[in-house]
Amino acid sequence: MKEFKLENEPKIKSGFKTPDHYFDTLSAKVLEQINEKEVKVIPLYKRKKVISIAAAAAIFIAFMIPTANHYYKASKELDESTLETYLAYQSNLNQYDLIRELDTKDIDKLNKNVALEDETLEDILASNPNIENLISE
Repeated sequence: MKEFKLENEPKIKSGFKTPDHYFDTLSAKVLEQINEKEVKVIPLYKRKKVISIAAAAAIFIAFMIPTANHYYKASKELDESTLETYLAYQSNLNQYDLIRELDTKDIDKLNKNVALEDETLEDILASNPNIENLISE
């Protein structure tokens, strides 16, 4: 590869020239132009209100979604069959533990809800071979 020396190579002249005494009067011309033109300032409150209202609504909705999800979650109340199944399959829970936890209000509710006819009761006692067990409990 041949040696390249910057000092020895012919230099290309730029196609641009500055006019004579250009930089002497440049600062004065710039200051004149700045003073002549006043910049029109548009305050934020005079812009279209539609854009600002839409932005505010979007931000409001973004903040309300977690709050709405927190308050309107599906209820986790137990239905009667789930509770009955749970209590039936608990090995360490017996009827005496349940009776001990009942209040008088709960007992009154149970009395109102349970309506056994005499025939139904007789059928249950007749079909069950362990009548003595039921009587003793």
